[in-house]
Amino acid sequence: MQRTRTAIITAIALLTVYGFTDRMSGNGGPNIGTNIGDRAPELAYFNVDSTRVLKLSDLRGKYVLIDFWASWCGPCRRENPNVVQAYEKYSKAKFKDAKGFTIYSVSLDKNRESWRRAIEQDHLSWSDHVSDLKAWSSEAARLYGITGIPMNFLVDPDGVIVAKNLRGLALHQELDKRIKSL
Repeated sequence: MQRTRTAIITAIALLTVYGFTDRMSGNGGPNIGTNIGDRAPELAYFNVDSTRVLKLSDLRGKYVLIDFWASWCGPCRRENPNVVQAYEKYSKAKFKDAKGFTIYSVSLDKNRESWRRAIEQDHLSWSDHVSDLKAWSSEAARLYGITGIPMNFLVDPDGVIVAKNLRGLALHQELDKRIKSL
């Protein structure tokens, strides 16, 4: 009986130390990274007017498309109408497990005015536009392993990447899977 009690106490102590501390340190959840199933790395950059820092984590609870692009990128500009259409369609949709959908646009521009003009010309009406104005030297591009644009990541309400590199109809199809109603 004494050996059983000692074994139980030892097991509880080991579970408490190893099981509980893993959850507390975050080791029990998804890894931080850019693969599907990873928790998206935090991004926090100034908006287009440099008046406010916009954090990716502030958008938790919604599906978020992290969209890497630039005003000088022809393929990005040709994809923008599709992204605008997705925003207009899904920003008001009811999702099964989220409070909505939005876009967090990360520009790889160097020139603020070119960036601002492209936002206006392409009718990118969402509010979360960020850049450090370092083009390919951007910390966000490095953190996400961006080697070509356009590139995007769809993040779920918990901040986990559920899809990436969604263009054209693929973006709409991925969001359609997650909505309750439009």
